[in-house]
Amino acid sequence: MQIKVSKTKNKLYGQTSVPADKSISHRSIMFGSLAKGKTHVKNFLTSADCISTLNIMKTLGVEINFIKETELEIISEGKFISPQKPLDCGNSGTTTRLISGILARCPFTSILIGDESLSSRPMKRIITPLSMMGADIKSQDFKLPLTITGKNLNGITYNSPLASAQVKSCVLLAGLQAEGTTKVIEPYQSRNHTELMLEYMGANIKYKDNVTEITKSELTPQDIEVVGDISSAAYLIAAGLIVPDSEIIIKNVGLNPTRTGIIDVVKKMGGNIEILNETTISNEKTGDLKIKYSKLKGTEISKDIIPRLIDEIPIIAVLASVAEGTTVIKDAQDLRNKESDRIKSVATELKKIGANIKETPDGLIIEGKKSLNGDAEINTYHDHRLAMSLYIAGLICEKEILINDFEWTKISFPNFEKNINLLFS
Repeated sequence: MQIKVSKTKNKLYGQTSVPADKSISHRSIMFGSLAKGKTHVKNFLTSADCISTLNIMKTLGVEINFIKETELEIISEGKFISPQKPLDCGNSGTTTRLISGILARCPFTSILIGDESLSSRPMKRIITPLSMMGADIKSQDFKLPLTITGKNLNGITYNSPLASAQVKSCVLLAGLQAEGTTKVIEPYQSRNHTELMLEYMGANIKYKDNVTEITKSELTPQDIEVVGDISSAAYLIAAGLIVPDSEIIIKNVGLNPTRTGIIDVVKKMGGNIEILNETTISNEKTGDLKIKYSKLKGTEISKDIIPRLIDEIPIIAVLASVAEGTTVIKDAQDLRNKESDRIKSVATELKKIGANIKETPDGLIIEGKKSLNGDAEINTYHDHRLAMSLYIAGLICEKEILINDFEWTKISFPNFEKNINLLFS
């Protein structure tokens, strides 16, 4: 689907909300399926990625019923049946990597497949630690499809070469079923939704900073309410900051400290953003965000903050393109292994609309400009985050832009365009 985006003549004003957190929604289905009994989930994200996880758990014999559009119950025996067909992960790296940790101990053989984009993404990062634990995994040059034959597993201490919540979560889920203690040590702390939900459901888990330990545990069903996704909120935050005279409030946004790097960067760039009504829901921090139009300045983004905003770098690049001065993004080489090579794709497409942006091996250098030209046809590379970032850029471009394959936004934000339009006044 191709859409047109034109410079808006209106400000953004009022209150809105964002879809449920994608990371937490995935985990609610998987962890609820691991728990024996009935788990109740509210505000589940019914995006394509999360539905991939849901369908896989159903194929593994778990009963999952929707009570309302975003509310469901999971009824499980805490164990799974042998799948009679390959398990299709769609476009979801989270599904693939986390479910691999679960399947590594199951007493059957399963095959994980995915779409063209997912099938090009690296899986050695999970195959290596799982194999160290005794798992039997066969692959095509460390990519999908993966054939996993369940084996008895032993706990390990794994020094992860990268800070990745998907890798950490995969190892912890294997450790949940392994003999002995499993410890994961990261170079920097990655997002910790897995630790928080496992703790909430009664797992024997300890975590501090970049070190997490788990021992064999049984999970207890719980009521889980999924908070709003800060990664989805990032696009509305950006729009509120760069569309003149805007002032918006985004309700119920997840404020997990391992995910709030976008807020820290916005403040560092001089953005007017305020946190209101903080509380905790299902072991996750949440609150409302108030954003006002701001004159932004360039900054440097590197090292331990990168895992806290890795998904937000495309929209941060848009902010940097119209900020005063230079923004340097470093230590973000894992962006090359996302739905697209996000370093290359962000640089390529923002250049088309007039941004002064340079690709580096591990990031981007962006010289801010007063305005962006537009007048270009944009490719999205099957990447939902790139599509939404470029849409926000289009709201301030001098001339209209065309965005190809915009339907990929359904991966994480099904009603994105409608949500934006409701804020125009």
